[in-house]
Amino acid sequence: MSDSQTPEEGSAGSDDSPERPPRYEQVIRWAEYIKAQPPEVWGPQQNAVVNGGIESAQAVDVSVEEKRAIREFADDVLEAEGENGETEVGPSEE
Repeated sequence: MSDSQTPEEGSAGSDDSPERPPRYEQVIRWAEYIKAQPPEVWGPQQNAVVNGGIESAQAVDVSVEEKRAIREFADDVLEAEGENGETEVGPSEE
């Protein structure tokens, strides 16, 4: 599943596609930033973002049963989206 909500190059419907969301532009800016800065500058910044995401995920106290139910719900939603012609993702990782 793509966050950009833009069709792949050469795919049908690319003429009437929605505009790219702001996240796409942020990714472009980040790529330009890391090209212009040495890893010593952007590395710790990126580590802080990744570590924050990990800490946030670890702070959520979810049982194995709840995780399974969440995964099943997400799979059902993705399957339904695929049936409606929306973007489908590959097999989920566990």
